[in-house]
Amino acid sequence: MTDTSTTPESDQSLPATLAPPISNAQRTQIINIVRRAARAEVMPRFRRLSDGDIRTKSNAQDLVTDADTKAEAMIARALQIAFPSALVIGEEAVSAKPSLLDDIADAQLAFHIDPVDGTWNFAHGLPLFGVIIAATRYGKPVFGLIYDPVGDDWAIADEEMTPQLQRPFGAAQTLQAAKSKPLEEMSGIIPLHLFPKDKQPALAATFPDFTRINTLRCSAHEYRMLAQGYVDFSLTALLHPWDHAAGALIMARAGAHVEMLDGGDYDATRKTGHLLIAPDKATWRKLKKKFNFLLTSTDEN
Repeated sequence: MTDTSTTPESDQSLPATLAPPISNAQRTQIINIVRRAARAEVMPRFRRLSDGDIRTKSNAQDLVTDADTKAEAMIARALQIAFPSALVIGEEAVSAKPSLLDDIADAQLAFHIDPVDGTWNFAHGLPLFGVIIAATRYGKPVFGLIYDPVGDDWAIADEEMTPQLQRPFGAAQTLQAAKSKPLEEMSGIIPLHLFPKDKQPALAATFPDFTRINTLRCSAHEYRMLAQGYVDFSLTALLHPWDHAAGALIMARAGAHVEMLDGGDYDATRKTGHLLIAPDKATWRKLKKKFNFLLTSTDEN
């Protein structure tokens, strides 16, 4: 008979069980923070920007507006008050200080803010933008919220809850990734313009193998489309955590297979590589064969 009066030495080395990083009440608080910021700083500026209110960052297509900076400041301030020990990182803060990303790996709780995802759309009057909030634990996504200020609804998930599309009133909709189908019947999201120039011709050559390839210039709505099963797969060019940490978690909880093209789980600490999301593992493997040539690049973005 095994002696249960003492803990085996091997068990003593196991980490203690960590409490859920975000409670139900805190989840509601985060939703309210985002909705308030969108009403106060984002929507009043939509279709009311002058040329002087729109600025460029890395290039002419990479834009920032006062809505981005003001909403990020409001959300970051509120999250820091609600979670005083958390690391709070915003897209615009990282633009000014890239070294902030180096702290993600050691943070027991880190929040990632994209205050206006789809800024190009927003700046040009297109109602296709959103607010993304993700929480990670030592780089692993544990909470994701993708909010649409125009529709005032949000996709949400954490490590335990069923992923849902929620509204202020009415029943929530359970989110479910698309079912597997032949590749030639699949639609996908691939932002061709963000991939290395030398890989773009080969990547574009794969597009006729599918029924449709799109990009919405907005990760928020791309992930919402994926999570509702309206689009079958996605392949990312860049790995900014404010773009993908929330969506990666929501998609995994919605039943999709979420894995880096070079293998392994998505992690917010990764700065290079491509995230491939597919309906299931078998489909993911088929897609990987199509896109495997991207791994030979010596200049991955």
